[in-house]
Amino acid sequence: MLKQLLSKGTNGKRDREIDTCQKQMAYYSKKYAKKQRIEREKMLEKARDLIHNPGKYNKATSRGATSYIKNISFSKDTGEIVDGLDLSIDLEKIEEEAKFDGFYAIVTSEIEMSDKEIRDAYRGLWKIEDSFKVIKSELCARPVHHWLEERINAHFLICFVGLLIIKLIELKLGGKYSIAKIKESLNSYSCSHIDQNYYLFDYRDEILENIESTFSFNFTEKIMSTKEIKKILEYPK
Repeated sequence: MLKQLLSKGTNGKRDREIDTCQKQMAYYSKKYAKKQRIEREKMLEKARDLIHNPGKYNKATSRGATSYIKNISFSKDTGEIVDGLDLSIDLEKIEEEAKFDGFYAIVTSEIEMSDKEIRDAYRGLWKIEDSFKVIKSELCARPVHHWLEERINAHFLICFVGLLIIKLIELKLGGKYSIAKIKESLNSYSCSHIDQNYYLFDYRDEILENIESTFSFNFTEKIMSTKEIKKILEYPK
């Protein structure tokens, strides 16, 4: 049980308490601990180089390493490190941070879920984040070049349908290839008009071969007629 302050009173402070139920859990992952140590060591290596060569860095390029450096400061005008500072590694922070390597803390309102269900749900969040990344980067959901509501809705519907299709292809191929690679291969599979109703297909790779065997498509024909192409694209009745 947890008490929370919700509404704001006339003095601008939250003045009403309600009881809410939460489930809190913590667990340790040896693999995650190793990952955190490696990532921190990379930043420490960068921090040590910055201390010895401050002229190589500015506020943008030193990002990540500055949290481990004492007394660092940047010029508001240029973004460069201020001269004359006594820079040193923050050993106390490193020691304190290392205590929590590998530990996860999760707070949820799903109090009926088991610890395993909560952990599995948390581990699955990356899939949601990855889907949004695919929609934005690979399926070009942004920017939206529409102003009417129905066209905006149609735009995002097309993007989500595209996401569903490409995710199904990724799943059917056993997760061996990234969505970016699958999209690149499919985009590369094109044809050139050579004569009358005949077209030349001159691209083929491993991913297309896997799609071919998985979905029973035939990408082996180098030359096809318009009729043959339409038959492949024909929606099954």
